[in-house]
Amino acid sequence: MCGIAGLIARDGADADLVTTIRVATDAIAHRGPDDHGTWIDKGARVALGHRRLSIIDLSSAGHQPMQSADARYVLVFNGEIYNHADLRRELESAGTAPVWRGHSDTETLLAAIAAWGLGDALRRATGMFALALWDKAERRLWLARDRFGEKPLYYGWCAAGFAFASELKAIRALPGFDNSVAGDAVGLLLSYGSIPAPLSIHRGIFKLLPGTLLGVPTAITDLRWGEPLSTFQPGGVVFERWYDYPAVVLDGAAHPFTDQHDAIGELEHALQAAVARQLVADVPVGTFLSGGVDSSLITALAARAASKPVRTFSIGFGETGYDEAPFARAVATHLGTDHHELYVTPGQAQQLVPALPALYDEPFADDSALPTYLVSRFARGSVTVALSGDAGDELFGGYNRHRAFPKVWRNASRLPAPLRRLGLGGAAALPPALWRALARGGRAPQVADKLHRLLSITGEAGDFAGLTSGFLDLWHGEPAPATAYSTAYQTERRDLFARLAALPLETQIMAADAMGYLPDTILTKVDRAAMAVGLEGRIPFLDPQVAAIAARVPVAMKFGPRGGKQILRELLDRHVPRALIDRPKAGFTAPIGQWLRGPLRDWAEDLLATSALTAAGLNPTPIRRRWSEHVTGVRDHAESLWAVLMLQAWLAAQR
Repeated sequence: MCGIAGLIARDGADADLVTTIRVATDAIAHRGPDDHGTWIDKGARVALGHRRLSIIDLSSAGHQPMQSADARYVLVFNGEIYNHADLRRELESAGTAPVWRGHSDTETLLAAIAAWGLGDALRRATGMFALALWDKAERRLWLARDRFGEKPLYYGWCAAGFAFASELKAIRALPGFDNSVAGDAVGLLLSYGSIPAPLSIHRGIFKLLPGTLLGVPTAITDLRWGEPLSTFQPGGVVFERWYDYPAVVLDGAAHPFTDQHDAIGELEHALQAAVARQLVADVPVGTFLSGGVDSSLITALAARAASKPVRTFSIGFGETGYDEAPFARAVATHLGTDHHELYVTPGQAQQLVPALPALYDEPFADDSALPTYLVSRFARGSVTVALSGDAGDELFGGYNRHRAFPKVWRNASRLPAPLRRLGLGGAAALPPALWRALARGGRAPQVADKLHRLLSITGEAGDFAGLTSGFLDLWHGEPAPATAYSTAYQTERRDLFARLAALPLETQIMAADAMGYLPDTILTKVDRAAMAVGLEGRIPFLDPQVAAIAARVPVAMKFGPRGGKQILRELLDRHVPRALIDRPKAGFTAPIGQWLRGPLRDWAEDLLATSALTAAGLNPTPIRRRWSEHVTGVRDHAESLWAVLMLQAWLAAQR
């Protein structure tokens, strides 16, 4: 795991490209504290930079930027290729392998690119990555990102030229950077809690979409910037989707498992192989363990593959409904892991809140960002690599909405639209306090508020895609707090649902989450939190073979009497007693709502003052109304207010 950055400089720009790129990579030194390197082609005005976190081949043979044996290509690479030993053997059998300098996966990938071409090499590779490849022969820069977006990659235009980097920090460090805040990105952030790809918080800077590659000539610096290169390709620009997840979903639906025993067997074989591959490292490895289905299954398979007790890590909060540490402890005891547990006091967690904007690089409002950072920092004291159970929800139906939304829509869509609006609108018109009065204990008030919203949005939705995007919009049906807003996100979701229209609604919404919520929120959170402390996070569920098998598992095997992820639960039963696992889904979150009414109230009040909101170009009226309702306990608006607060804190940090 590493950090990369690079630049095609404009004509007449600062000629000291070595210093320029070194400043950029120094800004992301936390991603690679073990080594750094630069490579310059002065004639082409190209600079590549790298920061290394050594995981495989700790020697200098893994140093980057790395040139291919034939000297045609120069590569900077962030990530891991888990099957690189297999690729080496394939190259050797074909007689196309170079004389190996070491045993790093970077060298293997570079040889594969030289032998098979970039696209074919990526399709044969199993791993997580973001890379930049300079082709000296074609004088073209290639950028590529892994299948699901585990590793980040930004690109775009700034005063220095056409730049790319693992994090925005590196691009902002380039000379003369003055790109303004993108208003449409702000609108999407406040609606969805993160900025969806391909947008970023800055105008002219974009995220490369997962599963795509982009090729640009040096003349790219002369183009006007305003649109991501995934939506238009001017002369000389190549954009290609080398991995098509909807096609995987459609193929899986066309070849479904018909026998549950066979499905569980194939899933276990593929997931066990993925875990075994991801345990390979020349540094200490462990797992995150919450005691839930996904992390417990990954840990159980890791324990079976390891030759000694696996190191596991969990954190706990003292607030009611937010402490999963006892569940993790019970699973760890059963599996015989070397378990490490940390209880975080409210004060310790709250002290880190002001640091979140810098940590996540652009405004980011997922409420599990803080605990993910805390457990990563805790684990880094013992290991350099940690496997997690992320993506199990998206691939196997773990979110409540995967089951609830299709059920609600199937029933509601039977009614003519006018009756649907009248009936559900009437139910939704009942006072929120009445809904909450029906809920008791733990997080039940939040559930009541969500049910209230679901009925209201279902009443007015025109189709299932509209229902899903409407519910995820934190300000749906109310005055928008931002003055600019892009409809491209909803358009892309509708296009995806249309492509998958012949499949069950459950499959459609899971695919939408795998292509949107997973990379934009979950994987962003995991990458930034782990890399901030020099920890490599690995996600076995995103192995392409596991994802292909998940697509073949029919809805009836994903949902059952025990809820979602039925097939994962059945597989986990082989390793962990059911009594240790079966309980309502909690999620890995912090009690943000409680903190905003208590110790974080003064901090929030300053950022949500009318003058502060107006200065940021926001509409203060709806925000102040929600803030009043939240602090007085009328409604729980923690999720939407947290997005505003993260934006305001980020803007304050830029001044």
